[in-house]
Amino acid sequence: MLTCQKHLFSLDPDRHYINCAYMSPLLRSVEEAGIKGMQRKRDPYNISAQDFFNDAIEARKLFAGLVHAESDRIALIPSASYGLGIVIKNIKPIGGKLVTVHEEFPSDIYSLYRLCSDHNMELVTVKPPAGVQNKGRIWNEKILDAITPGTVLVNLSSVHWADGTIFDMEAIGQRAKEVGALFAVDGTQSVGAMEIDVKRCNIDALICAGYKWLLGPYTSGFAYFSEYFDDGKPIEESWMNRVGSEDFRALVDYDPEYHPRAFRYNMGEFSNFINLPMLKASLSQILQWTPASIHQYCEDLTLPLITYLMENGFLLEEDEYRSKHIFGFRLPAHLTIEDVQEKISARKIAVSLRGSAVRVSPHVYNDEADMQALMQALDDTKLKS
Repeated sequence: MLTCQKHLFSLDPDRHYINCAYMSPLLRSVEEAGIKGMQRKRDPYNISAQDFFNDAIEARKLFAGLVHAESDRIALIPSASYGLGIVIKNIKPIGGKLVTVHEEFPSDIYSLYRLCSDHNMELVTVKPPAGVQNKGRIWNEKILDAITPGTVLVNLSSVHWADGTIFDMEAIGQRAKEVGALFAVDGTQSVGAMEIDVKRCNIDALICAGYKWLLGPYTSGFAYFSEYFDDGKPIEESWMNRVGSEDFRALVDYDPEYHPRAFRYNMGEFSNFINLPMLKASLSQILQWTPASIHQYCEDLTLPLITYLMENGFLLEEDEYRSKHIFGFRLPAHLTIEDVQEKISARKIAVSLRGSAVRVSPHVYNDEADMQALMQALDDTKLKS
């Protein structure tokens, strides 16, 4: 059983950071890898041509292990929006509709807007039910009902980024396959903290920023692309993504052929000598812990908080459809977000306010003291009301 790993981080002991969905702290080992990367770059005498590729190859293998994919189907990207840009550049729409969910992350929605604008397609946004009871189950059923013949693309996050509602990836992926639609998933708020299998879920594109649950640096991430994208066109025409690019002596012997599969979609200058070692360190640690154990740790840790919320009139998703590492709760009618924000800040607690929800997102660096502090802050709010 995984225990608290706070000692592997450099967090301020006087604060309560329960906000990994906003941005993760760095492991000490990840910080050290970044420092070594900077030191290496300050004197590049010993950086060889092969070093431009080695870290990337290793990082792609590590991420592939997290999502149960082949490493040659993994690309290095700078952001989730970049990965979605690859999807919309290579999708072959012939009319029809796109399906997403209500209040999906803006980068996803803006990508779908582009598809609709460029190809005169219909965007179908599936809203959750009005009530709280059975919200997750009903919302998932509505998504499945919306995926009908004529659907070209289904795009959503594996868990809702604002309140942690779980979407049934296997059922949605299967329905998309049945109607011939592509399935593109934003895994930024789940990969690394819960299990996901791209093959079992029939995912065609899995996009993941690295600075949240992958515990990595900003402007770094990964994308998985299925065989649908094997002959597609990248956003950039980087020399590094071409066959033979490892031979620096022959770079002027231009070869238009891309490296096979997802390698063609790597961002330009993917050989980041600082960020890649950091990603390797963070992914290695996550794989050692395992996403399943991280998720279980978060579930066990937050159980007293969940009980408190339910007993005191706060509204949250039912257990089956509530992710354990990121979830939002809404306030009873007599409380305001402003009051909650004031009391949480006074106790030096970091969580996120997203819409009408207070979003809590713990990780293995959190402990019982963090949960107690949050419950005390909510008690303070109740007293004020």
